[in-house]
Amino acid sequence: MTTLIKRKSIEADAFARESRPRYTPRYAPVTFSELGGVRYLHFGTEWVQGAMRLSKPDRIELEYAQQMMAWLLFMRAPKQVVQLGLGTGSLTKFCHQQFKRTQTTAVELNPAVVVAARSMFQLPDDDRRLTVIEGDAWDFVTDASRHGTADVVQIDLYDATARGPVLDSPAFYKACRSLLTAPGMLTMNLFGDHASFPKNIRRLKQAFDDRVLFFPEVHDGNIIVLAFNGPQLSVEWKDVEARAKIVEAATGLPAKRWVKQLRSANGDGGTTLTI
Repeated sequence: MTTLIKRKSIEADAFARESRPRYTPRYAPVTFSELGGVRYLHFGTEWVQGAMRLSKPDRIELEYAQQMMAWLLFMRAPKQVVQLGLGTGSLTKFCHQQFKRTQTTAVELNPAVVVAARSMFQLPDDDRRLTVIEGDAWDFVTDASRHGTADVVQIDLYDATARGPVLDSPAFYKACRSLLTAPGMLTMNLFGDHASFPKNIRRLKQAFDDRVLFFPEVHDGNIIVLAFNGPQLSVEWKDVEARAKIVEAATGLPAKRWVKQLRSANGDGGTTLTI
């Protein structure tokens, strides 16, 4: 089996306009492979859509997925975390297990992905703190009743061919910001080696008033982006480093490395992060 850590995605038709036509979704097959004690999710190709180490099913296996949790460097005790694009459910499962006072909501268009996450990747059933919605992320973010309710929004929306985010219009990014509380944060998986990257960075910066940081590229082009909502944040990097030590001790995530990566990728030679 070819073991390439390729770009993660959910199933949906490409979307790049301000409005979305109604259609009958057509999904690629959900398939699996295992190698070296790791189970992988695929959509009928060699592209890896997510992974779980069988001996450590509660851990977030892939580095870029771990980086999606970097909002922990700047926020504590979220009341609501929203995941757009379920994949194997690793982020949703991790949030549900780590944050006992947090409501975690995941939105996934393909019902087979939900079944796979629960039957093959140990995502638990819904309970009072966990809700998985089989639906369209566009409908979710444009529902005005949900605006201002999410402290954190995590986005990983790609089709099976990994040609770029399936939702990437200015309207989508503005709607995502509308979901957020103030303060609030968005994390998103983009591809630095894809033609869609400059466009998406530009649109994210427009939607979030240039309040965007990004990680160095990992795996086969994945770049995780952080966007900030609410009052301007000004914090000493030494305080971020201190927070990283706490996060790493509590969660096992490589938070101390995150700080070094963020400072390197965003060209910050000073002692203070202002964003």
